[in-house]
Amino acid sequence: MKKLIELKNVSKAFEGETVLEKMNLDIYDQQFITLLGPSGCGKTTTLRLIGGFESPDEGGIFFDGQKINDVPSYKRHINTVFQKYALFPHLNVFENIAFSLRLQKLPNPEIAARVKEMLALVALNGFERKDVNHLSGGQQQRVAIARALISHPKVLLLDEPLGALDLKLRKDMQNELKKIQKQTGITFIYVTHDQEEALSMSDTVVVMADGKIQQIGTPIDIYNEPKNAFVADFIGESNIVDGIMEEDRKVTFSGHTFTCVDAGFAEKEAVDVVVRPEDVDVVSVEKGMLTGVVTSVTFKGVHYEIIVDIGGFKWMIQSTDFVGVDEKIGLYIEPDAIHIMKKSEYSGKFGDYSSFSDELDELSDAEAVEA
Repeated sequence: MKKLIELKNVSKAFEGETVLEKMNLDIYDQQFITLLGPSGCGKTTTLRLIGGFESPDEGGIFFDGQKINDVPSYKRHINTVFQKYALFPHLNVFENIAFSLRLQKLPNPEIAARVKEMLALVALNGFERKDVNHLSGGQQQRVAIARALISHPKVLLLDEPLGALDLKLRKDMQNELKKIQKQTGITFIYVTHDQEEALSMSDTVVVMADGKIQQIGTPIDIYNEPKNAFVADFIGESNIVDGIMEEDRKVTFSGHTFTCVDAGFAEKEAVDVVVRPEDVDVVSVEKGMLTGVVTSVTFKGVHYEIIVDIGGFKWMIQSTDFVGVDEKIGLYIEPDAIHIMKKSEYSGKFGDYSSFSDELDELSDAEAVEA
């Protein structure tokens, strides 16, 4: 694929506080790439720099090989869809979508043909004369997308565009956006704090924290092979414990030595060990590699979410087998379910479910959306 956008050593600060630090990122033609991270990580600032709404303090932004640091946003082949769709309330659906073509003074027949094409693309045939104020949130978003695409940009920036929609509509629109991107072949650069959204839609995920890129990869690579404790914790649920690599493919953690599939670490090197909750089998105490006491059980529909105390460290297990609170159970872990990571600045900050609760999880999500 052709390289379309390059960020080279890009830094940005606001009021003396660094938001992005020496960021390097390549974005390719026809790619669906998602910038993923918590509030304040720098993902929206990155989007605004690419769109020309901000200028970097250091480094260069290149489009098709040309430096565009000083090119104003309206001269870039880039359009943006924001979380607040900013539709023109006094114009109907047709005129909202046609707006940029009206500014270009294109002939009416061409405008009508292109609006019709966009309405078909976003599944709004027959909505031409509708009042945008009477549309649902999902329909308004489709109008905003059609308006952004009608001028045939090379890149579409999407800044948390699904944040205002309810859960079912969000999932529907995730599928629609992926389909639209494939149909148009336009590069989509998407910003979200929602891990599931990023994993389900993207060709490439860029995980960010503290103004830096933590990892770039496919959704499968990011999930299965996290680079550090932050990525492992942010992408799905993870038990992250301290371990010692005894030798290649042998690691000790939680008082037991396990066979694993990782190699290339120093002998006796301190490491972080990741075990996903769905990769742990609940067995009898006699058959368990580890044993612990169940402290809570939550029914999740297709599985139970079980918190287990193992030597004072709270593990999360996802299992279809029911166990009771205060029950002592065994845990069995296959070698390929154990992932070894280098120690990092995030070591020791994540992976223990001592303070875990759905209420806290939902609160953090709400705060992120509000931010």
